[in-house]
Amino acid sequence: MRRYGLLLSVILACAPAVEAQSLADQPRVREATGLIDVWLDAQRDYKSIPGMSAAVVHDREVIWTGASGYADPESRTPATPGTAYSICSISKLFTAVGVMQLRDAGELRLDDRVSDLLPWFDIQESHENSPPVTVEGLLTHSSGLPRDSEHSYWIEPFDFPTREEVVQRLGEQEMLYPADRYYQYSNLGLTLAGEVVAEVSGTPFSEYMRAHILDPLGMRSTWPDIGEYPFPDRLSVGYGATRRDGSRSRMPPFAAEGIAPAAGFASTVEDMARFASWQFDVLQSGGDEVLSGNTLREMQRVHWMDPDWETTRGLGFGVYRNRGVTYVGHSGLCPGFESTIQLYPPDRLAAVVMLNAIGLSPSALAMEMLRLIKPAVLQAIEEREGVEDGSMEARTKADEFPPEFRRFVGSYDEDPWGGESAVVPWRGELAILWLPTMNPLDNLTRLEHVDGNTFRRIRDDGVQGETYEFVEDGNGRISGLRYHNNTYPRMDQVPARPGSE
Repeated sequence: MRRYGLLLSVILACAPAVEAQSLADQPRVREATGLIDVWLDAQRDYKSIPGMSAAVVHDREVIWTGASGYADPESRTPATPGTAYSICSISKLFTAVGVMQLRDAGELRLDDRVSDLLPWFDIQESHENSPPVTVEGLLTHSSGLPRDSEHSYWIEPFDFPTREEVVQRLGEQEMLYPADRYYQYSNLGLTLAGEVVAEVSGTPFSEYMRAHILDPLGMRSTWPDIGEYPFPDRLSVGYGATRRDGSRSRMPPFAAEGIAPAAGFASTVEDMARFASWQFDVLQSGGDEVLSGNTLREMQRVHWMDPDWETTRGLGFGVYRNRGVTYVGHSGLCPGFESTIQLYPPDRLAAVVMLNAIGLSPSALAMEMLRLIKPAVLQAIEEREGVEDGSMEARTKADEFPPEFRRFVGSYDEDPWGGESAVVPWRGELAILWLPTMNPLDNLTRLEHVDGNTFRRIRDDGVQGETYEFVEDGNGRISGLRYHNNTYPRMDQVPARPGSE
């Protein structure tokens, strides 16, 4: 799908508006989410990802959702924020919440031996003096268990084992490491954590998830096994990694069966935004809806660190450092799908990204989204609080995007040197986002208006740099962007290349 509708939405979103209480309506936040919208769509296009959906959350408010491309390219079904994707290993978060609910109810302990909870747990121990596998070991991936059940299910035809087949084969497998010695990401471990939930609660895993987690949180578009998803018309179609010839294979549908607690869930960015908002709610209020704030905080703390001081895990949650910032969340990678939810609890910010193809890191996208949105949200909160207590004007002139600049917003073709220069509203004026890039803030050039169609680059130290001039055609329409004595044509006036739409 072409990008120009997205750019138009950015223009409209940045027009002056009546002051509203919603953060999503604050000028700086609108600029930031508009830039996110343009950036994500370009990254999807340049990496040939069929479809993408994403969301940004602050506290209890979903401040932006967006989507581009196709949920199913063959039927031309567009992706939307309500499109369902496999979220694969993000499933582990829900399984871990179920375990911790039972822990809080006094039904189990984190130091319980898995063999005491699952009578059929008979994996072969091949290491002398190994401590027992515990519930905590399952949740932190430090159990010593191998990565997967001994079946072939990660390649076509994606024949996932049933629960009974997982149980039957377990006795033929061996421990990979002694327990509590090394980190080893283990789908088998979280599958067994799901079995602990079912065994201790006396309820089938899927039923427990719906009754105790998903329904109470209003996550009605989330299902514990994608193979049983009740709204098949909303499911996106997955595509594999890019091959040498540039093609992608269309993936057949799959059902995670007995691996569902580790990798089976399907969801939407709208539902995962609700999941993020719930977390901020209980963390802040200390309430106990679904899970207590103290228990959730416990899950998001580091419970395992490898000797390299780089690999850190909470209880179910991943704990990640990026540019000196600590995030909590989880990512998912399944046949044809990649997804992530990343939270920064101190500022109550979260981002969700879902893709129906492999080859573009959703966690990297989400962390950059949070890096982009954070300053705008914090400034908007400060200004809103100032308005409420009368210490600050509701709007400042600098916040308003000049309507006469709207005609310049769009993408300009940088061929042969790059992809494109996307001119976007930024800080009340214009900026150029150089695409493609995985680091949008580091590839953003601010412009300051001189007069007419002429702007100057603003260096980081505030000094003006070179001149950028928007060129008009004979009808007065903006047809190009001129700098360094070269004019780059506006992309909506560039003939489509062979193979493009």
